[in-house]
Amino acid sequence: MQHSNVARGIALMVAATLMFTLMDVCAKALSTRVDTVQTLWARYTVQMLVVTLIVLPRLRTVVHTTRLGLQIFRAFALLATTGFFFFGFKKMSLIETTSLMQISPIFIMIGAAVFLGEKFGPRRAVAAGFALLGAMIILRPTSDAFTPYAFLTLGGTICYSTYALATRYAGRGEDVWTSLFYTGTVATLVLCVMVPFFWQPIEASDLPYLLGVGLLGTVGQLLLIRSLSMAPASVLAPFTYVALIFSSVWGVVFFNSYPDGPVYIGALVIVGAGLYVWHRETRVKTS
Repeated sequence: MQHSNVARGIALMVAATLMFTLMDVCAKALSTRVDTVQTLWARYTVQMLVVTLIVLPRLRTVVHTTRLGLQIFRAFALLATTGFFFFGFKKMSLIETTSLMQISPIFIMIGAAVFLGEKFGPRRAVAAGFALLGAMIILRPTSDAFTPYAFLTLGGTICYSTYALATRYAGRGEDVWTSLFYTGTVATLVLCVMVPFFWQPIEASDLPYLLGVGLLGTVGQLLLIRSLSMAPASVLAPFTYVALIFSSVWGVVFFNSYPDGPVYIGALVIVGAGLYVWHRETRVKTS
């Protein structure tokens, strides 16, 4: 693989992470202004419309899938992921949510061992233990800083890990555009049924944020797919941790939210565990 393609892949991964954190900014801003179900509806409706327009010339081919049940399951898992995180934004800061999200590679590793029969040795177990320790440092369940909304963020992390495992199980048998189409369409259909029961009047000032949630999330997914086509996932994995930097900056700039020491310490423990697993994986594959 050419070094230029790898460099582009890394740049696209960083750009995708930037888009996702900006989407979180929009969702956080909306969390106290409109109902969360409305925000979710905007997120996936925009994705469905954008993806449908892009694939329209070959829509019949994209819609065809040999794993309809798996596509629907993945769509529900990703919808649950977004829902948990968006509801968590009501009481959790961006950096707290983003830090806890970094546990997902560890959960994926454990899930792959349990459900997909992948190896899970003592070193991985130690890394998983340290990642969970980092989460506890951030959550501080015995202190006044703890909020039950933290469980929503953990639930979102588990749902995302489930989504990733289902994607890994599906393998390369499905077109990525097929997965994107079903993810957006299934979620939109579900939310179209739900949103009338939660609808609240929307101010004109909220519309850019609702549109931003959908567009930024969609562009982020497209950039992510493109980056993975240019560089190995093992190379790209460490660069997702720039989300911690972006979220720290956005928290200060947009919400005047300054993380305290335990959040940074917990985040460093989680990132350290993740980088250790990444180092072990890449070294084993190289040897």
